[in-house]
Amino acid sequence: MKLLLRWLINAIALLLLTELLAGFHVDTFYHALIAALVLGLINAIIRPILIILTLPVNLLTLGLFTFVVNAGMILLMGTIVKGVEIEGFWTALAGAIILWLVSVITNYLLKSIKQNDRA
Repeated sequence: MKLLLRWLINAIALLLLTELLAGFHVDTFYHALIAALVLGLINAIIRPILIILTLPVNLLTLGLFTFVVNAGMILLMGTIVKGVEIEGFWTALAGAIILWLVSVITNYLLKSIKQNDRA
């Protein structure tokens, strides 16, 4: 259930990016759902390898290079999913930061819901 909720929230966040960032375009909610699914798969398969390979740079930048890796994952997703267009690296970087904020808020809310269920 939580996985479906995260998927929907990420799809809505991708549609929100369309409104916030000039170079980020998602055609329909269907495309946003597919993009969120593809981005989740990319983050599960490719991102851990890239994080390990870029570990020295990540340590030097105190973890900020992770946003660059995330921007690369968003650019990759944009090339795979039809109906999603990302116009450049800086747009992808801004999108990565916004998606990170959405993820932090989602994790906090789901954690507080889980704690309330135990009480």
